[in-house]
Amino acid sequence: MGLLDFNLGDIGDVLVKAREALTGKSIEDPVKKAEIALQLQQLEQAINMGQIEVNKEEAKNPNLFTSGWRPAIGWVGAIALAYTYIVAPTVVWIAELNGVVAKLPTIDTGVLFNLILAMLGFGGLRTYEKIKNVQDKH
Repeated sequence: MGLLDFNLGDIGDVLVKAREALTGKSIEDPVKKAEIALQLQQLEQAINMGQIEVNKEEAKNPNLFTSGWRPAIGWVGAIALAYTYIVAPTVVWIAELNGVVAKLPTIDTGVLFNLILAMLGFGGLRTYEKIKNVQDKH
């Protein structure tokens, strides 16, 4: 999804209310309402498909700053997990063996796990698509 992710249905509601306020009339024909709802859904789908194409092009780009942000987030997550569960406890343990009280910064693992699990889920979904050979069929 894009940076400005929103539901076009919300915009449609605002536009309908604005039209009603200006004209004093509401759309009462259920067929016309359904047509407008369909047009909004099609517009939202077109925006999403455009974002997918942008994502594909970003991933192909040889420039590390363009195509490397997804792997960078993965590496940041891996480093944060290593720090939280390996580095910090080991440093504290070694410090205590030497009679020093060490207080290292902590990382909010709840947020970290949500991010990492989401990334692993997307990675798993992509792998499943490749195995089933459906990556180009949607």
